[in-house]
Amino acid sequence: MRKILFFLCCLFFLNASAQQLTSNPYGLDIVSSWTIYQDSCKKNDNNRLIEIKKAIPGILLDIKYATRDNFMKQVMYKQARAFARKPVVNQLKKIQAALKTKGYGLKIFDAYRPYQVTLAFYKQASDKNFVANPKKGSKHNRGCAVDLTLVYLKTGKEVAMPTTYDSFDPAAAANYANLPAELIRNRDFLIETMQRYGFRVIPNEWWHFDYIGWQNYSLMDIPFEKL
Repeated sequence: MRKILFFLCCLFFLNASAQQLTSNPYGLDIVSSWTIYQDSCKKNDNNRLIEIKKAIPGILLDIKYATRDNFMKQVMYKQARAFARKPVVNQLKKIQAALKTKGYGLKIFDAYRPYQVTLAFYKQASDKNFVANPKKGSKHNRGCAVDLTLVYLKTGKEVAMPTTYDSFDPAAAANYANLPAELIRNRDFLIETMQRYGFRVIPNEWWHFDYIGWQNYSLMDIPFEKL
């Protein structure tokens, strides 16, 4: 009887854990449990999602998905906040300091994104090339991607770029050439700066940068309110 009870307890625990890790249509391992997330941070502090604004006070935020000013035309985040894994934030801090010497700074549009939001994006986006496929998850879901642009430190005004954020226009591509020289210079300066600190731009979005080593981090589905 004791062996049976022990077996049932183990089975219950495994089922509960599985529900916390794979509550999605594709059977992906996604951390949605606060306890599991906290345990992962205790094992490796690099897993911690850090609030970017608190770690880098001078950085600007314009969290479009906390407003209706986005391609979804609806509020996707309950809070206008931005998080990323600890190593990502450490590198952003270095980038902000380097840019400051040249009169520039960073403005963050988006960073860590809960997986449920990625599901919603893919379902409603008119052009699937500009949203992550939820079958694999997004680097945003891993806390290892940032959407950003440059601003002038003195004014906070955005530096001119080829397109607005989240544009589906062909000119949003990181190597699009049919542009005024100034826009190409500004875009390439941003890309080159980010690359020096371990980020890689994705081909179709000049504003989206993935941090190298993103494969080492789990997909996450914990809302901002819990962080």
